[in-house]
Amino acid sequence: MGHITSDRPLLVLAVREEAQHLDTSLPVLLTGMGKVNAAIALASTLARGPLPSYVVNLGTAGALRPGWTGTHVVGTVLQHDLDSDTLRALTGKSYGAPLAVGDPDGPTLATGDSFIDDKAARARLAERAAVVDMEGYALATAAHDAGVRLRIVKHVSDDADESAVRAWQETVAECARALAGWAADNVPAYR
Repeated sequence: MGHITSDRPLLVLAVREEAQHLDTSLPVLLTGMGKVNAAIALASTLARGPLPSYVVNLGTAGALRPGWTGTHVVGTVLQHDLDSDTLRALTGKSYGAPLAVGDPDGPTLATGDSFIDDKAARARLAERAAVVDMEGYALATAAHDAGVRLRIVKHVSDDADESAVRAWQETVAECARALAGWAADNVPAYR
């Protein structure tokens, strides 16, 4: 939605539910859920040009640790569902290294194609990250490859446990409102 220009940022979200409260003249890209959809949508948009001044990924995330709520500017993003150690053993090359994406003091975001909704997966991921989503790493990779700066901003929607699906559905409108508020306060030329 909107026209990308080199003097304005591009807002990127997975789904319309997360974007429902945006009130902006800035361009908005909805990628669809998951790493493949996110990577293809952003990479093809950036390849068509022109490049935006930078990209801001706004979206929801599950909390992997107790007490995590609110809006967070991510510092590092990693893939939690890519077996990097096995791939390195097979090929001698590293794939999927963690990427720095913004606030060096910000939390680590784990990205994967599965919606985390059980305590065992949550506990395993909490050893490496504070929050989890399904698009961040793919967007970071596409932006990095295009030479475009990226900020990832996530609002906690659920606790990445057995209640996650219901909680996301119940809180997504509130999360979208918080994300729109963050953008209004922190993204130049928002209106």
